[in-house]
Amino acid sequence: MTGTALLINRDYSVTVLENVEHRVYEELVGQEDSKHKQCTINGKNVNFEPISKVVWYDNTIDWDYGY
Repeated sequence: MTGTALLINRDYSVTVLENVEHRVYEELVGQEDSKHKQCTINGKNVNFEPISKVVWYDNTIDWDYGY
């Protein structure tokens, strides 16, 4: 299943990972206590700065709606 992962960063910015497998979300949630999170997307390791929260959304987000 693919969807959108929203990463709420500690500096209150948001990183959006669209069209990713649910396992990517599970991978990030499993690292909640680590300072530097990483996951594998399309066969590449991706590193992230400290994240406060990871949220999963089952569908794509309609950015034209006016967020």
